[in-house]
Amino acid sequence: MTNPTSNSTVVVGLSGGVDSAVAAKLLCDQGYAVKGVFMKNWDEDDGSELCTAPKDFEDAKQVADTIGIELLPANFAAEYWERVFEEFLIEYQNARTPNPDILCNREIKFDLLIRYALQIGAEKVATGHYAHVTQHEGSYALHKAEDLNKDQTYFLQGIHKDCLANVLFPLSHLYKKDVRNIAKSAGLSVHEKKDSTGICFIGERRFKEFLGRYVKCEPGPIVDSLGNEIGQHDGLAFFTLGQRQGLGIGGRRGANPGPWYVMEKLPATNTLVVTQLETDLMTNGLVATNANWLVDSPDTNANCTAKTRYGQADQSCRFRINGTQVEVAFDLPQRAVTPGQYIAFYNGTQCLGGAQIESTMVGTRSDD
Repeated sequence: MTNPTSNSTVVVGLSGGVDSAVAAKLLCDQGYAVKGVFMKNWDEDDGSELCTAPKDFEDAKQVADTIGIELLPANFAAEYWERVFEEFLIEYQNARTPNPDILCNREIKFDLLIRYALQIGAEKVATGHYAHVTQHEGSYALHKAEDLNKDQTYFLQGIHKDCLANVLFPLSHLYKKDVRNIAKSAGLSVHEKKDSTGICFIGERRFKEFLGRYVKCEPGPIVDSLGNEIGQHDGLAFFTLGQRQGLGIGGRRGANPGPWYVMEKLPATNTLVVTQLETDLMTNGLVATNANWLVDSPDTNANCTAKTRYGQADQSCRFRINGTQVEVAFDLPQRAVTPGQYIAFYNGTQCLGGAQIESTMVGTRSDD
């Protein structure tokens, strides 16, 4: 990490979790002038125990007090609704499966927060993401973290490449167990706090109940791959491709006793298509749009790898840019590639950028 100069001020997004807490502590130890910012991006508090924002703020305040930094509140709720949540709802209304974490990073944490930080005189913004930024001759690149099991570059694929110059990731070289040990040694109250998993800034809501408040969901038929109706669903938005649990399809006389999987969603007829064949979930390629590149000139002639979901092992592929589309051909068939989600591209540890999955395709390698 670059050594701080005198009076170097860094704004740390303190979420109330252990990762951002340790990020702030490490920067203080390295000599930076650190200010914490707690972002409030969601105003719809239903008062249930599932809304963790009040507790998260208290945890962030306790961390700030322990390490001796100021904690500033920042309310981006209106921008979050307009730039993230509305898009989230549109995707579900169109029977797609969105990824609000990628939008939130692009629109809020690495846009509005950076702008806010610069306005209050900070030079950099830091977060508790597991990722790494390198610099060479004035050019910045996003790389995977040392802890590949926690690496979050998939969620950072959509940020603008220019913002990399303003970002620090203090946890880039650490493993999760090291982070918790540092927090415990520093007396940070969040050292055993579990990782958050819910929708970015909204939390771990009862998803079906929560989504039903905003998206009109109507029951419709469940059909098998031959078009035979075998059940009823209660709303296409509640299902995603490859899903096995919660289909409500019991044993059928004379049918294979094996599990059923969501194969396709047909919004025109409000139909959910299911299959018992894993091969029906496989695809050789995809078409993506809304590409965001973290490199100046993506090399479409080189072999690279990609992920179509967080936590997936890197998959060998080739891609080509065709106007506003990115056409991707995989070396091996991929399971349950889902429109609305995102694909991230890599060259070794470097994240080249990503794009939003529009459709799947069956075809040959892009260089054939």
